[in-house]
Amino acid sequence: MEFDEVVRRRRMIRSYDPDRSVPAELLDKVVQHGLRAPSAGFSQGWGFLVLTEQKDRDLYWESTTEGDLGDAKTDEAWKGDWLTRMRTAPAIIVCLSNKSAYLERYAQPDKGWTDRSESHWPVPYWDIDTGFAALLMHLSAVNEELASCFFGIPVPTVQAFKDAFGVPAEYTPIGTLTVGYRAPDKRSPSLKRGHRPVDDVVHHGRWAATPKASE
Repeated sequence: MEFDEVVRRRRMIRSYDPDRSVPAELLDKVVQHGLRAPSAGFSQGWGFLVLTEQKDRDLYWESTTEGDLGDAKTDEAWKGDWLTRMRTAPAIIVCLSNKSAYLERYAQPDKGWTDRSESHWPVPYWDIDTGFAALLMHLSAVNEELASCFFGIPVPTVQAFKDAFGVPAEYTPIGTLTVGYRAPDKRSPSLKRGHRPVDDVVHHGRWAATPKASE
């Protein structure tokens, strides 16, 4: 598939064919493409938990959607039709970042931030780079005629998820990709908002015209 076509067809898909599993070699290709993502200092401070067995996928959903999530209306929305459809995905890839890998990498002689302070970082590149990897996987899935959706783990359930799967303390899940073959899907109501006008978000040369100095 041409890259322009991959970008055009990219969608977050929430409904999957429960009777079609993703071939192991195809899923491995998707994950391997994610490892080609850029990372600051080539730190590669990421980890990916791939779940294909039914018992592991069930454990993922149980550990991330059960218990007190706070507001009752939020709980209902999270556990409603959206979740029912998402649970049919035959593959789950949890994307995790490791901040300590970056702090250690940039304390090395060629970087020199030996104090390992987070204050040197204008933004958390460990999360951004892991997000790059997730996007490459998402686009790779589209290229292979697969469906995919990226979404977060509710904050109150993060520790339960980590405990359930033995995730080391230094790793933080930034989001999850479901992967599978598309089933008839519902259009997200958010899409009614439409794309923002290009001129509102793209600025050339300056963000806005420079105001004239007061005379």
